[in-house]
Amino acid sequence: MHSCARTCWLGLSLLLTSCSPSAPPSETVDAGALDQGAPPTVEAGVKFVDEAEASGLRFTHWNGMAGQTYFVEPVGAGAGLADLDGDGDLDVILVQGAALVTETQSEEYSPLFEAPVQPGTRVFRNDLQTHADGERRLAFVDVTDQSGLEALGYGMGVATGDFDNDGRIDFYLANFGDNQLWRNVSSDGKIAFENVTASAGVNEPKWSTSASFVDLNGDGWLDLYVANYVDFTLERHRICRSASGRQDYCGPNSYEGEPDRLFLNRGNGTFQDISVISGIAAEPSSGLGVVSADLDRDGLIDIYVANDLRRNLLWRNLGSVDGVPRFEETALLSGTAVSMEGRAQASMGIVAGDLDADGDDDLFMTHLMGDTNTLYLNDGNGSFRDVSLGSGMAAPSRPFTGFGTVLIDVENNGTLDAVVANGEVRVIEEQALAKDPLPLRQVNQLFINNGSGRFVDQSAQAGIEFDRLEVSRALALGDVDNDGRSDLLLSNNSGPARLLMNRTVTDNQWLGLRVLTAEGRDALGAQVAVEVAEGRWLWRRVATDGSYLAANDPRVLVGLGPDARKVNVRVRMPGAGEQAWEALEAGRYHTLVLP
Repeated sequence: MHSCARTCWLGLSLLLTSCSPSAPPSETVDAGALDQGAPPTVEAGVKFVDEAEASGLRFTHWNGMAGQTYFVEPVGAGAGLADLDGDGDLDVILVQGAALVTETQSEEYSPLFEAPVQPGTRVFRNDLQTHADGERRLAFVDVTDQSGLEALGYGMGVATGDFDNDGRIDFYLANFGDNQLWRNVSSDGKIAFENVTASAGVNEPKWSTSASFVDLNGDGWLDLYVANYVDFTLERHRICRSASGRQDYCGPNSYEGEPDRLFLNRGNGTFQDISVISGIAAEPSSGLGVVSADLDRDGLIDIYVANDLRRNLLWRNLGSVDGVPRFEETALLSGTAVSMEGRAQASMGIVAGDLDADGDDDLFMTHLMGDTNTLYLNDGNGSFRDVSLGSGMAAPSRPFTGFGTVLIDVENNGTLDAVVANGEVRVIEEQALAKDPLPLRQVNQLFINNGSGRFVDQSAQAGIEFDRLEVSRALALGDVDNDGRSDLLLSNNSGPARLLMNRTVTDNQWLGLRVLTAEGRDALGAQVAVEVAEGRWLWRRVATDGSYLAANDPRVLVGLGPDARKVNVRVRMPGAGEQAWEALEAGRYHTLVLP
């Protein structure tokens, strides 16, 4: 039934190069000139197991649909992983929908799915137990009601970051409607929040999707970028139809695009809206995913936005004037605005990471069924080459609509693999004929990097978690049980959240790093280099943004291969100096504090 998604497609191999922290190479890869070798091999035993139900993480998303095919229904919802109570393990944020009804429809509103008994976005505390024999046991407790969190709006995405530098991770909820900023006031092991949206000045009443906390002007305080989608309201609902004439969901081009918002952190608990003065507001579009990284390695954090069926945006940071960062839009010049055929793609999920091991961040994003997912390789100076067809990731993605995506070293062998959460946005006729109320279900995909930058669709070998038909959306990445293997938190539209624990059997070593500023917050935007062999360094980025509507573990987890025992580490903060740590012990987490 799913054979088209389970075939290992041959592709052109990408060139892997090693680098040193002081002078990473910046050569680009010409996909058209690469060698077509034998099919790559991958290790057996890659395995993920859903342990949500067993661990107490019980949550089902509700999209509020009642048969009108409102455009907002299939878009959510988000998920986040963050250590909210400071006990060293990752807690969970799951974003919830709400009723979709106008005042004139209120008496006749009859949703197709049962509304949740406990409405609103929920927070689950992780009571991880580690026994003397090394066994780890997960136990999640819903602490939403006692935490003070009351987020009853129609939720979309979540972003995490310590905006007030008090050492506690706060979070921002992007909604279809008014957004919310929740300040973390946890103490004595009890998770607690207060709503500071109004006092901080960061509300956005439009339809927001993904967001990113990032220090854009290097003043030590996290700013906030909010991606907005299109100018849709229930009152502006339009009727669209499929090729067969069936009522279907409209696309983004049925509505006007919206400008994104950028809030500058003043450092006193308040933000300044600098959307206009920074240049961000000049390009209304249809933002769904956002990632921040120093893409041209000039010491300034840039912002890349994945837009739905409109060209993507790359906001190059030009530096600050009187403390206010200025940007220019350079996606077309950089080669990341459209596909290699010159088409604007239906970009949803976006992730930045060093996929070819040359010391700079590349870009990978997901797209609509019938198109292919896109891999842009960075030449180190902020110019990119579309190498999708040569990567092995393009053809297997064509039958699917991808949303959330993460880069994950599944086997801890030092190479970044990729996972994509799939789910349609247009009615699948076969499922509609079977009377499925949400006929958008697809399977998810796991792409294994064979070590030379060439990927293989390994979904069929990864178990039942990659064979379920669901409407998957957000993917959040993090080591939930602190065992040195990266796990996945998956949200499903109108379906259960899944906690996909990485149970891959491997003898490879690993190193975990939490990089903090002197104030005690996660050093988002820092670049980390780990020496996995003499003269061979792997680069990773400290970040919580990316994927789609998701917030990730800020810790860096690096696979070291089978032989490493002690490794050297260097950390570079954009616009600042480089710090070094020597002979860090493998197989454990270390906390590194920058001066």
